[in-house]
Amino acid sequence: MVVEQFATMLSHNYRIKLEEICSRIVKGEEVSLGDMVWAEKLAAHNQHAARLLRQARRSVDTPDMVEGDLDDFMNQLDLGGTGSEARGVRGFESPSDLYDWFKRDGEDTDEWRRRD
Repeated sequence: MVVEQFATMLSHNYRIKLEEICSRIVKGEEVSLGDMVWAEKLAAHNQHAARLLRQARRSVDTPDMVEGDLDDFMNQLDLGGTGSEARGVRGFESPSDLYDWFKRDGEDTDEWRRRD
């Protein structure tokens, strides 16, 4: 258990850099593509980094979040999804799912399938 706990810790420099990126995300400031790629790669391999990134995104998704309210409490506990996941939209599991998403409903109709 102790080994697992230390395996997920971030170095001081990585944590500072990630916190700065998350701060810019929350403030709505520009984040470079290189920084976002770095943060996503770090989050893919480190649970603590992933949690910080999710919390920043939840703060952006909920602009009326106030310190001490239920949304803030849920965000601090890292509960709930972010982005389309929070709205119940699932991702694509295969290329055919992507094709089915965009295909026309029928040959005789000109309307594209619409997903909300």
